[in-house]
Parts: sequence; C-alpha cells; structure tokens
Amino acid sequence: MLIIGISGGTGSGKTTLANNILQTTKTTDIVFISQDAYYKDTSHLTFNKRAQINFDHPNAIDFDLLIKHIHALKSNQHIEQPIYSFIEHNRTNKTKTIQPKKIIIIEGILIFYNPTLRDLCDVKIFVEADDDIRLIRRINRDINERGRDIEEVLNRYQNTLKPMHNKFIEPSKSYADVIIPYNKSNHVALRFLKSLINENL
Repeated sequence: MLIIGISGGTGSGKTTLANNILQTTKTTDIVFISQDAYYKDTSHLTFNKRAQINFDHPNAIDFDLLIKHIHALKSNQHIEQPIYSFIEHNRTNKTKTIQPKKIIIIEGILIFYNPTLRDLCDVKIFVEADDDIRLIRRINRDINERGRDIEEVLNRYQNTLKPMHNKFIEPSKSYADVIIPYNKSNHVALRFLKSLINENL
C-alpha cells in the first residue's frame, strides 16, 4: 500500500491535483481521504458558537480518528468516514463507507503538522500558490459552495486563516518530499505522480 499526502494552504489547488490524479490514472485502486471530513464533532455547541471556531487551527481536527482510520485501511479493513457539513459547521449523522485500496491519497492543510499522520505518508507533496490566488479561490468556493458572504470570508481570512497559515501550514512545507507550484495543467507533476502510482499498482 502506498500513501500519498497532499498538503498546502487553503485554495492552493490540493483537491484539483488529487482529482487530476484520480482522473488520469484511471484505476479503481485509489482511495481519497480528505482532512475536511475529520473536523471534530461540535453537536454540543450552538450554531453561532460553531461559526466562531477557528477551523484552521490543528485543535479543530480529529487527528485521532483520522489516524485510526488510516491504520484500519492499512490493515485491510473498511472505515466509516464522517460526512461533514460546511454549512452547519458540524458533522452530519451520516457516514461514508471507504474500502481499503492499494493507493491512499490523504489531502488537507494540516496533514503534515501532525507527526504521526505525517509519518504514515510514504510520499509528501506540498502544493504552493500565491496568497492572492488562494484568497480568490477561497472567496469563490465559500460563497458559491458553502453559503458564506464576502464579509464573513474576508474576516475569517484576516483573523484566522492567514495567521494559521503562517503559523502551522507554511512551516510544514519543510517536511514535503516534493513542492509543486499550483498549476491545474502541471503535466510534469502529474507524470511524476502517475509513474509513482503505476509502480505500486
């Protein structure tokens, strides 16, 4: 089993890269695990309290469950992955069954911050993008997909997202085996990853 970690700041193109890998390798032996599914359960809080959580801080992530699930997949066991609602700022009461595969791709802004999770990755990829590109992508995504307004997005970017990026995410780049500049048509990076994956299938 090969585990590939893909990290980088919000809006850097991590998910785009992972989706390009899934589409171009054309194999069913890859499973995609997103850190976003593992935000901690906050059912005990009101919606207003949940909306105030700093979701870009490591404390917001249920690393214990994520690591447990990765170990289960490595042991050839299926997992019940949480399904998270960004509109409600909380997990739903549903889960998604994930079967073990030969290739696991883990994607998330903080996956290289946690040493145990980081050590589980055989290959660590960091996707790098300029701050203005990431902000534009974040604005478009949060407004169009997550029901936010522009004021909320910009306030969160200024007060939590950017400070947390500088404190936790950018420094984790030093753990990466490969640093990729964001480009949705980055053919060199895709060829490298496809070759790596094909060697392990």
